[in-house]
Amino acid sequence: MPERILVAVAWPYANGSIHLGQTAGAYIPADIFARYHRMRGNDVLMVSGSDSHGTPVTLAAESRGVSVEQLFGQYHAEFLDNWERLGIAFDLFTSTHTDNHAAVAQDMFLKLRENGYIYNDTMMQPYCETDRRFLADRYVEGACPHCGFEQARGDQCDNCGRTLDPQDLLGMACKLCGAAPVIRETEHFFLKLSAFEERILDWVRPKDHWRPNVRNFSVGYLEGGLHDRAITRDIDWGIPVPLDGYDGKRIYVWFEAVIGYLSASIEWAKNSGQPDRWRDFWQDDCRAYYFMGKDNIPFHTIIWPSMLLGYGGLNLPYDVPANEYLNVEGLKISTSRNWAVWLPEYLDRYEPDPLRYVIAATMPETSDSDFSWREYVRRNNDELVATYGNLVHRVLTMAYRNFDGRTPDPGDLDDPSRQLLDEAGRRLDETAERVEACRFRAALESAMSLARAANAYLDQKEPWRAIRTDREAAGSALWTCLAVIDCLKVALYPFLPFSSDKLHAMLGFDGGVQQQGWSWSPDMTVGGRALRTPQPLFAKLDEAIAERETEKIGV
Repeated sequence: MPERILVAVAWPYANGSIHLGQTAGAYIPADIFARYHRMRGNDVLMVSGSDSHGTPVTLAAESRGVSVEQLFGQYHAEFLDNWERLGIAFDLFTSTHTDNHAAVAQDMFLKLRENGYIYNDTMMQPYCETDRRFLADRYVEGACPHCGFEQARGDQCDNCGRTLDPQDLLGMACKLCGAAPVIRETEHFFLKLSAFEERILDWVRPKDHWRPNVRNFSVGYLEGGLHDRAITRDIDWGIPVPLDGYDGKRIYVWFEAVIGYLSASIEWAKNSGQPDRWRDFWQDDCRAYYFMGKDNIPFHTIIWPSMLLGYGGLNLPYDVPANEYLNVEGLKISTSRNWAVWLPEYLDRYEPDPLRYVIAATMPETSDSDFSWREYVRRNNDELVATYGNLVHRVLTMAYRNFDGRTPDPGDLDDPSRQLLDEAGRRLDETAERVEACRFRAALESAMSLARAANAYLDQKEPWRAIRTDREAAGSALWTCLAVIDCLKVALYPFLPFSSDKLHAMLGFDGGVQQQGWSWSPDMTVGGRALRTPQPLFAKLDEAIAERETEKIGV
């Protein structure tokens, strides 16, 4: 029976370009996962969108002297272009700046309030006397009281991951002018998180299928106690509070952005002409996976589940396979210092599949990992070109030239041939098991192990020599390799969709790998099928690229 799978992907702030850390943290792993499940024939919905209401967006707009709408629109369009060029296949990538999202977020607010989980109270909040305004969380900076990190924000510390209130910061300063704000009383609405502490802890503790870092962080956070948090701010950009008398307040981004997963699902259903289809993924039997970086763990394992429980009748996350950080050239990514590799710039100069491959091979699943241009070039040349691409090109070229552009007949297979075909089936199953467990590095290694085994078989059989004396044996070896390459095409499609579809066509198939699905058997490689003219799958890169690109970082 087909399964329902919701793939919920972190919403990027529409205040700047996507960098490789974000790409590795959420977007490539989510796409690998969704593509695999679509191939399996499962009912998959993959949604995300631009986070347009966060203070990072208003800060960026103010610093550049443009309207928030203009800045948001620019980056939302850029994100959509990024996903198309990188092959990130969302069913819907929307934004929080839609009437639909506002309506869903306001409904969530009102229902939680009706159920007793939102209340209004006064709170002390930073006020900048120089700028004459209350300061939302990200307009305040200072040192983290937990780890001492000196550039913590008023909502969160990026170093230790703890969520904060602005008053928690040591040496609190206004980000706009640098002055020390004063603390004034203001009225706001609060989410009663404390009411969910035990229920969420009981829900998290048995999650043995979660990554240890996600589960341990969440348990530790909960054992430290949950505190009610204000969910409105004195700002004019965002979703209005749906109650009379609060015109100057907006629902704050940390509360309304996570609602985007639900609102995007509702929007997708409306767009598809089946307005109730969202219920299949939120109220019926469905496994929901949330992909993000580790800085977003508490919002998705604690706060969002609390909101869902308080609303009632909606599915909780099944898994939150959050990644650790991807560093660049040995250092933590810093957008302020331009220490990053920006996705649009990469896509302007290089092909998408090599980046997808390198990120999957070095994905920071359980600990921080590193991207370096030298390693990028090495993996492209040694693994994609020499191991996989060269195997494909040698076999296809020999078959095309020596068998009239057609797949040779298998003939009588010997033991090494049957053993390699058996290994192909095992590796395909192993790849599937590892993708389903969100172990993407290990899944990619399973597929590449098969490519190495096929190379060893080809070197043993030497069909380029056998063709002179034993045409049938040469044809049998090439047929075996073509069958294994067809298996590799399937196993690698979630990782390398562009080159897999290219290979699919060269093997003589119509349509795309997605239509074939996650299915393979040697019988699919039919003798006599017309092949298409072989072309290299990947291009070898000049090693000088590594030095040239590294020099650009931080400039």
